[in-house]
Amino acid sequence: MKTMLWILAIFAAAVGLTLAAKPNTGYLLLIYPPYRIELSFNFFVVLLFTFLFVMYGVIRLTASMIALPEKSREYHLKRAMEKNRFVMLEGLVSYFEGRYAKAEKAAVQAMEAKESVALNAVVAARSAHELRAFERRDAYLARAEELEPSRRTLRLMTGAELFFEERRYNDALSVLKQIKNGRAHTAALRLELKIQQHLKDWDAVLDLVAQLDTRNAFDAAYSEQLKRHARIEKLKSKVGEGKERFLAYWQKIPDAEKKEAKTASVAAQTFISFKECAIAQKVIEESLEGQWNSHLVAIYADCPEPDTVKRIERAEAWLRQHDDDAVLLLSLGRLCMHQKLWGKAKNYLEASLSVHPSAAAHLALARLAETMQKPEEAEHHYRLAQEMILSV
Repeated sequence: MKTMLWILAIFAAAVGLTLAAKPNTGYLLLIYPPYRIELSFNFFVVLLFTFLFVMYGVIRLTASMIALPEKSREYHLKRAMEKNRFVMLEGLVSYFEGRYAKAEKAAVQAMEAKESVALNAVVAARSAHELRAFERRDAYLARAEELEPSRRTLRLMTGAELFFEERRYNDALSVLKQIKNGRAHTAALRLELKIQQHLKDWDAVLDLVAQLDTRNAFDAAYSEQLKRHARIEKLKSKVGEGKERFLAYWQKIPDAEKKEAKTASVAAQTFISFKECAIAQKVIEESLEGQWNSHLVAIYADCPEPDTVKRIERAEAWLRQHDDDAVLLLSLGRLCMHQKLWGKAKNYLEASLSVHPSAAAHLALARLAETMQKPEEAEHHYRLAQEMILSV
């Protein structure tokens, strides 16, 4: 397009000069002994422009011929880059399509051609990981570090994620710690959170959730769920440390959190195992005041001491509001059995079965029948309990 404009401009100038030369009768005399040349001025102008045009063309042609090898090299280089980029894209598409063998092959080809080395090494490593070729995976990541060390974070994050998927949690954590300013890296914090959950380091989990909250990484409900789960698991971990240390940790927990059903359940069951029935009773009752939970009611009768009568009265008060709760009726039946109120116990246990049949109620009735020396009735309930257990 540019050359055409130049040609048009030259022809336009020639036409302009021709029109301007019509009234011109001048001539040009060239003397070079023994020669004498006489030219009209108009013809000389045309001849001059023709000469300039030809020289321009010769110069352009010469310049193009000189630049031809360089342009040829650039052309072939561009074609090679386009080909390598196409191979890279094919590898990415194959990876996301789940065609891991093809993706690995394409990524290696692009990597060998020096096309986005770190990115293709990561694709090759992830593909090899999916094919469970862990040695090749590690070799690709090492190659990425060797050929493109500036992409260190990409390589380390990939390695940590792949080690995590391989359940090599300590190795994944070790790799994460190599990331510069890793604790300010949101993706690294998310991954570390998952790792610490699997390692059951609940103090670290709570610390990481707090850091991620400052980055608005989770919605409030999910964040609270993570923290609640970590606190409950931490409470469970204290069980093996003995009664005194468990009780000391329990006293540090805020009252509102103590009343949560899952927290109260763990605490109550632990206190029962430590024979601290009075504390377990208080934990259950305070939790049920805030929110009804059948699981807590179920363990209310596990440790009837020290005052079974007060427990029965409390449970019967609950029954006025939850008369259709089979678990509450079962617990009342068990409490009455502890107090040797056989008739009352039988009524509550049968009422529990009428609301919702359960193996636990049948087993309680079987033991009650044995106590009342009714072997046939006991055998009947044992059989029904066994059938219900086996049918699950």
